[in-house]
Amino acid sequence: MEFNRALAAVRRGVHAVVGWVCAAPGTYIWLFILWANSRALAEMPDHVRDWFLLSNSTNLVGLFHNPVWVLVVSAFWTEKPSFLLWLVAFHVFHVPAERLLGTRRWLAVVVCSHVGATLVSQYLVWVGIRTHTVAHSRAFTIDIGVSYAIAGVAAVLAYRVPARLRWVYLAAVLAYFSVPLVTSHTFTDFGHFSAALIGLACYPLTRGAEAEPAERRSRSAAGSAAG
Repeated sequence: MEFNRALAAVRRGVHAVVGWVCAAPGTYIWLFILWANSRALAEMPDHVRDWFLLSNSTNLVGLFHNPVWVLVVSAFWTEKPSFLLWLVAFHVFHVPAERLLGTRRWLAVVVCSHVGATLVSQYLVWVGIRTHTVAHSRAFTIDIGVSYAIAGVAAVLAYRVPARLRWVYLAAVLAYFSVPLVTSHTFTDFGHFSAALIGLACYPLTRGAEAEPAERRSRSAAGSAAG
């Protein structure tokens, strides 16, 4: 009797986990790849890691020679193997966004934010080099990671926050990304702020997003497992 109860509890737990993951498959696939890549980076010697990240960076050189490759690959690596930080950030922003918007709409926001903010920040680098206000070495710096996508998704979630808290949440997001823009004003800061604005511009993707495929997959997976 006790064994059967314990087994039933385990099954319910497994069903709940399966349903949760199936409601945000894109996020968890992305997280798994980041985890594997973080492990790989941690095992690399410093000089090899720097060379690898530089070769796959969305700096001016990478965007000029192989733009599609670096824009895609750079979204699956981080400069420092700090997976725990991204694990938390993905659950705070990406998981609820994918559940609320559906995988396709969420992915559209991710791509627009990552690509758009990268192009904005690197355009500013290019202008700086052309006007001799930025060192030419900036064209070769490491520029890689997932933070632009997080900024865009964090912003687009403002449209799904309850109305009474929406403006507070939006003010917090904009303050978080605009304060560094004023205090340190690096090209990465411009990129993060641009990504947040791009996320806000994705409002049309939030309309009619209830009961998107991700949400239905969650219910379907839970129902199938229970059966």
